[in-house]
Amino acid sequence: MRTIILIPARFASSRYPGKPLAMLELPDGNRKSLIQMSYEAAVTVNGIDAIYVTTDDRRIKDTAEAFGAEVIMTSGDCKNGTERCSEAVSRSDLQADLVVNLQGDAPLTPPWFIEALIETMKADENADMATPVLQLDPTTYAHFCEDRRHNRVGGTTVVFDHKNHALYFSKEVIPFIEQAKLSYNKDIPIYHHIGVYAYRPDALKAYAAWPEGPLERLEGLEQLRFLENGLTIKCTKVEAKGRLFWELNNPEDIERIETALRQMR
Repeated sequence: MRTIILIPARFASSRYPGKPLAMLELPDGNRKSLIQMSYEAAVTVNGIDAIYVTTDDRRIKDTAEAFGAEVIMTSGDCKNGTERCSEAVSRSDLQADLVVNLQGDAPLTPPWFIEALIETMKADENADMATPVLQLDPTTYAHFCEDRRHNRVGGTTVVFDHKNHALYFSKEVIPFIEQAKLSYNKDIPIYHHIGVYAYRPDALKAYAAWPEGPLERLEGLEQLRFLENGLTIKCTKVEAKGRLFWELNNPEDIERIETALRQMR
């Protein structure tokens, strides 16, 4: 199964303009851009035939090509990373059996998260797409709660059925759990949605033709368009294996990611 990774990146983020070019300090004191670290995370994944950064911004293109990435330019009309991936596949006539969207703000994504998605799609021919989900530990749950207290939009949570088919994604913490029912000595029964997707090409093509739905518009979550149009999203449970996972959603997340990088040494 020919599998490619696309890394969509845009400069004009409403919450964090210029985010792909944000510089992070590594444990050795050197600094790298977010887009380079995301690309280097993609390189570690087994079973990938090609990797491309896809963007509409010349600054991101120049930065990506400087560290050796291949770049596919797209229009500035793409509303989200999935639309950008769809346009990149169409414009460049990329041939693949599976397209992985590794968003350019997730440098802490372990390779086994993506490898698990590929295995899920191989095993379930009826799945239109797959995405990883990670059960919250007390530290990550605290991050979610801190963001909510400060009215910051941080990570995304997901609920799914007994077949691991997604029911809903939200930037709120779902499901709601009373404090009396929580135990902070073990994993929390809430799942963090990891913003990585593996699509069948037909599903990715169909996505671009659908209008933005009301749930997608309200939550600001691109994957809800698939659910609103009746497609199946398979949630693949993954394990952090002792590593802290977090995306860079806000400037405050830089310190969290740099701390996680130091802990990985």
